[in-house]
Amino acid sequence: MAASSSSVAAVRSWRTAFLTLRDETLTNPLSIPQLVQSLIFSNSHSSFISAVANLPAREVTSDVLFLIKLVVNASQFEEDLIPTFSNTCHLIHDVGRRVSLDLNSSSWALILDSFTKMTDFFLAKATSNAALYKSVWECLETLRYLVSENQRKCSVSDDIQLVNFLTRFIARSHVDLISLYRPSSNQKSTIAMGKKFPRYGSLWEVQTAAFTMLGEVYSKTGSSFTVDVWQSTIQVLRKMMDLLASKNLVVEDIVLSGFYESVLHCLHLVLIDPKGSISEHVSGFVASLKMFFVYGLTGGPELMSAAVGFKEKQPGSLSLKSTSEEAKRTKNTPYRPPHLRKKDSLNTRAQDPQSSSDHDSSMVDVTSSDSDYSDNDGLLKDINSSRCSKVRVSAIVCVQDLCQADPKSFTTQWTTLLPTNDVLKPRKFEGNLMATLLFDPYLKARMASASALAVMMDGPATVFLQVAEYKESTKCGSFVALSSSLGQILMQLHTGILYLIQHETNSRLLVLVFKVFMLLISGTPYSRMPGDLLLKVILSLQARIEAGFPFKSDQTGLQVAAISCLTAALSVSPSIQVKEMILEEELTDFVEDDKKSGVLLTLVKYSERLSNPKICFEALQALRAVSHNYPELMLVSWGQISAIVHKFLREAGTGVPTKTWKEQAENIVLFAGEKMVTAAIKVLDECLRAISGFRGTEDFSDEKFLDAPFTSDCLRTKKVSSAPSYGPQSLEDTKEERNSCSSGIEQWVETIEKHMPVILWDTSAMVRTASVTCFAGITSSVFFSLTKEKQDFVVSSLISAAVHDKVPSVRSAACRAIGVVSCFLKTSESAEILGKFIHAVEINTRDPVVSVRIPASWALANICDSFRHFVDDFPLKHSTDSDTNSQLVELLTECALRVTKDGDKIKSNAVRALGNLARFVRYKSSSCAHDKPEGNTRFSSTCNNTTMLPVRGNLKAFNGGAINSSCSASLKDLDSLERMVQAFISCVTTGNVKVQWNVCHALSNLFLNKTIQLQDMDWAPSVFGILLLLLRDSPNFKIRIQAAAALSVPASALDYGKSFSDVVHGLEHVVENLGSDQISIPSSFKYRIALEKQLTATMLHVLSLASATDHQPLKNFLVKKASFLEDWFKRLCSSLGETTAQPEIQSDSIANQKKEMISKAIQSLIEVYEGNNQHTISEKFKKLEGSVS
Repeated sequence: MAASSSSVAAVRSWRTAFLTLRDETLTNPLSIPQLVQSLIFSNSHSSFISAVANLPAREVTSDVLFLIKLVVNASQFEEDLIPTFSNTCHLIHDVGRRVSLDLNSSSWALILDSFTKMTDFFLAKATSNAALYKSVWECLETLRYLVSENQRKCSVSDDIQLVNFLTRFIARSHVDLISLYRPSSNQKSTIAMGKKFPRYGSLWEVQTAAFTMLGEVYSKTGSSFTVDVWQSTIQVLRKMMDLLASKNLVVEDIVLSGFYESVLHCLHLVLIDPKGSISEHVSGFVASLKMFFVYGLTGGPELMSAAVGFKEKQPGSLSLKSTSEEAKRTKNTPYRPPHLRKKDSLNTRAQDPQSSSDHDSSMVDVTSSDSDYSDNDGLLKDINSSRCSKVRVSAIVCVQDLCQADPKSFTTQWTTLLPTNDVLKPRKFEGNLMATLLFDPYLKARMASASALAVMMDGPATVFLQVAEYKESTKCGSFVALSSSLGQILMQLHTGILYLIQHETNSRLLVLVFKVFMLLISGTPYSRMPGDLLLKVILSLQARIEAGFPFKSDQTGLQVAAISCLTAALSVSPSIQVKEMILEEELTDFVEDDKKSGVLLTLVKYSERLSNPKICFEALQALRAVSHNYPELMLVSWGQISAIVHKFLREAGTGVPTKTWKEQAENIVLFAGEKMVTAAIKVLDECLRAISGFRGTEDFSDEKFLDAPFTSDCLRTKKVSSAPSYGPQSLEDTKEERNSCSSGIEQWVETIEKHMPVILWDTSAMVRTASVTCFAGITSSVFFSLTKEKQDFVVSSLISAAVHDKVPSVRSAACRAIGVVSCFLKTSESAEILGKFIHAVEINTRDPVVSVRIPASWALANICDSFRHFVDDFPLKHSTDSDTNSQLVELLTECALRVTKDGDKIKSNAVRALGNLARFVRYKSSSCAHDKPEGNTRFSSTCNNTTMLPVRGNLKAFNGGAINSSCSASLKDLDSLERMVQAFISCVTTGNVKVQWNVCHALSNLFLNKTIQLQDMDWAPSVFGILLLLLRDSPNFKIRIQAAAALSVPASALDYGKSFSDVVHGLEHVVENLGSDQISIPSSFKYRIALEKQLTATMLHVLSLASATDHQPLKNFLVKKASFLEDWFKRLCSSLGETTAQPEIQSDSIANQKKEMISKAIQSLIEVYEGNNQHTISEKFKKLEGSVS
């Protein structure tokens, strides 16, 4: 009853006070501070505040907003408002903790605006009154309560207003922080500073509260903020970090450690969702963050035993209290588990009301959550050491965030964050990520460092690191190039991580270390590092794998991680030292049964552990890497590889669903089924390719239009990813390859007899796909050394898989293998094999799955090339099958024409197929063809109606390939030819760069067909026009090279027909302006020299034919360009003395061929100039001809 009456009295007192205040401000506007003091603050605070629990929230909200507005508006008329503002903040703070205020957007804006004015006022006055920081802190805490209570009601705009308030407040506090700084050679702790400047600790605490709240807002709705809001926050954080770095305000004590943690955590929350570029801030942030890497590790004992609590010295004034007794008591307290620590803390507060009150009004909660402690880290000395540890972790996490936000800009910070020497020597005052990973006593800091290193190693760094080159360190102070610095960094990273792999005892950290090491191995250019580095990596990993891991829970995971790193090391560019090491192991280990310590034997041993599928799978991956990168070594290992595959097939019980593969004793699945069998088959496949000498699809074409004297030294060898990594071939390598072929036959025979009959009919599509893929690695020498029965087995297996298998991946693999086998030269001798292949491929070009149509179209193009040899090279042998051949050609043509309407990847293969067909099909002369003797290579100017090129880049001006022939295409083969050309023109206008390149290649084949009289074809000007347009305008140099090569194929001026003048004009224009071309695609730069040489060869070819024309405009053009041509020939003649990388005999032969081509072109021009009575010019070119010989 008494409690009820007191609450009624409190409610009456509240309502009376605020009603009176409203009335008085209207009727008797005295001094607002006096009114508020007499009516509101003169009441007993505790009883006055207790009324809000019994009042409607809407009424309390209205009264509070009225008070705030009244007090703030009065600030422009009153001077001494410290008591009024302080009491108002205190009242609102206590009200907000007891009742949920009913706020909307307008009232929220009013509160923020009012608090902005009040905090500005407090900060301005705090220089002489440190107690005002308590009011500032109460303002911040009030906002925090309001945000927490109104979380669901707050809109994004409300949160943006709060962010603007906080960033403005933090920026305003910078002035106070700078004013507190006193330069000193020996920076004091906050405890010592607090004695001299009482407001010092309080200022850090309000800053801590502000950053904590800012981080909470970004954590809640930061993803919805605009770029401007995010950028302004970044600017404020950058200024704070710069201030800490420039003023050396990194001090080790409990107050500042809490502040640093709040700042760094806030920075982390802002960086994890970047809204814009931070490239201009990366270096500044990194420089500041690096200062915290050794935070808490460099101070003396007095700094490591900081205070564990704060108490107010007097009401309204906050300061620090730390005594040696408290420090000693904290240090000597026996260990208590976290749950008992928390219970003891609650009991202590209950017994000490003053302490409880202090806790409620404390600005910073200095206790840590239970999760912050880990038994694995051991008992930390005190709370301060825990706080310092978390500061280090937060700084490293922010470094990781910066790297993820802008990985490209972050690459410039490698030399700042990583060591270049003595990585295993601890540096007490110099922090870097590797030092933290190696020596930090706090496990979480080491794990954070490992995570940051993993992020740094990934992404753009893999490209960036390719410039690294290790050189021995020079004298101190000398300039070190970036490549050398990176080389030294990579060496130190290898040294430190190899040390950890051998000595680390924490399994969680070791998993991260292996992850870092795998990325490091993948990104290191070992060819530019010390020769024994890769060998050291492989041997260290092998030793760790053999030694095993003592952790029962993570033993499998660690073994898998270690073997994965070994796989990565074996997958990088082959090393001579590694090859010699494995070869030496093979010569000893596989002969001496007692010695079982080699890398290969280790992998073989672990790949046989069927009881542990994860380890087994990774070991198989490593064996595959060895087969691919060190193929010369696999012959000795064949027996073990074949035995492993056989063991897998036997244990798996091929054909039985994987769900029934269980270990009988423990009744659990131990064998991973199809995944493991597939991995084993892929090892078998790679091993067969290595032993057989597989180097990719065999090219038996006799095309020489790219092998001219000027271009022979620019031919680039194409690396085939599916072929093992053989080194450069020499005479000895060729002999070894012949020997390997004979041994390859034995291995293939064993595979076909022992493994293929089982795995080709496996119920698993994955297994069948891997099995069929093996045939894509067979070589022609091995295939045709097999018996007829085994050859038929291979062909029938491929046909069956391509036509009858229901799984797309199997059909795709079969089409790929058919494309490989069809490239064998002897395959073209067998009409039976070609016929079966054509049938299977034609069916699959209609497949609804694009992944099947792509290899099918590729095989189609290869079959068309093979069929050319079948018809061309063996005409008499198969003369009786002429009708069959004609039908097959027609089937191939129709199939290729249909496929040209598919996607670009398929279209490019279809164009290549049509080009191969156009090369060999014999076209009969049409009724409209001119009967001209083949020996007549001169044509009249009356036939040369010049076709103008379309405007730059306008390929579509060719009307998509529409051909308006004036001749009646009555013959079937002529109609087929015109449809081919129409497809070429259509594809070049609609296809991508690969399609365009293949069109140029196909037109080269078309021009090589001697049965086609180009001068009589109305589509010829369009074809030459397209080639000239690609040569002039294509940004892709490979397309321009192929277009120039195609233009050099016609053997006479007559073959160019009416386009000869256009070709000369176009080539001269491109040659003259080649130096001014801008290379827009960096990857094209390496092809520029090849383009120049191909243009030279083509230009010399057409100029050598110029004397055969009677076209006067062309002759006039050559006279006009005589000066340029003279200079061009002079440069060409001077380049003949340049040395090449080819053998001396071959080089002399090529030089003579070049001179012959130049002389022939000059002689042709001399004839043109003399025929035009240009004797002066003719004499100059005669002198040039003399200089050539």
